[in-house]
Amino acid sequence: MWNGGPARGLSSRSDDPFGAYLAARDGTLLNFERDNTLIRRMDPNKPLYKPEFWEKVQKLDQDGNTADPSFGCMPGGVPRMGPPPKIVQTSTELLFFYVSPPAQGWGDQYRIISIDGRRHTPLDQLDGTWKGESIGHWEGDTMVIDTIGFNDASWLDIGGYFHSENMHVIERIRREGDTLIWQATVEDPDVLIKPWTMNPRTLRLNPDPKAVLEESLPCVERDSAHLVNKEHH
Repeated sequence: MWNGGPARGLSSRSDDPFGAYLAARDGTLLNFERDNTLIRRMDPNKPLYKPEFWEKVQKLDQDGNTADPSFGCMPGGVPRMGPPPKIVQTSTELLFFYVSPPAQGWGDQYRIISIDGRRHTPLDQLDGTWKGESIGHWEGDTMVIDTIGFNDASWLDIGGYFHSENMHVIERIRREGDTLIWQATVEDPDVLIKPWTMNPRTLRLNPDPKAVLEESLPCVERDSAHLVNKEHH
């Protein structure tokens, strides 16, 4: 739901230019977890690390059952959480609401993005949080969100793709008809050879005006004690 002023070109429906969305995805319904993992594993668009960090990436990937923070009830972090299924606007903020994917256990999450014209301060870089400090502004019909101030505990994706505390994420969100298109670029010169632009993600507007987000199941870290090897998909 969008509360506030007009949608700045996103839609003629100025009362709800973002709203609640359903994820569009590839693969079959019955095997969506495996399909999604295979698609991401085979995707040639991957972050390029400096040579001295590839051994660490491979080690984290091999130990993914225990090293991946999303398997330990930790927040998904930005940009791994991807586009939010619900967006609400006030006059000074965007509110992003997330629910945990079935294969991950980070539960319900939210983000607050300031859109009041403020700029990042040097202290923002020192926040050291999972989701960082986010500031948004309009570029035509695209909302651009600039985020700094991360910890180094989250991953960019499966595969051991870690980042440093100096990561800088730029998200671009725009609406085309009843779809929302999200894309993020990761800048992290401490560990990456060059910025990594993730593949765009598309969400479809939920046509139900009374749609609500289903609450995530509680995350209970109960399986780690039963792992006997490093096999994972």
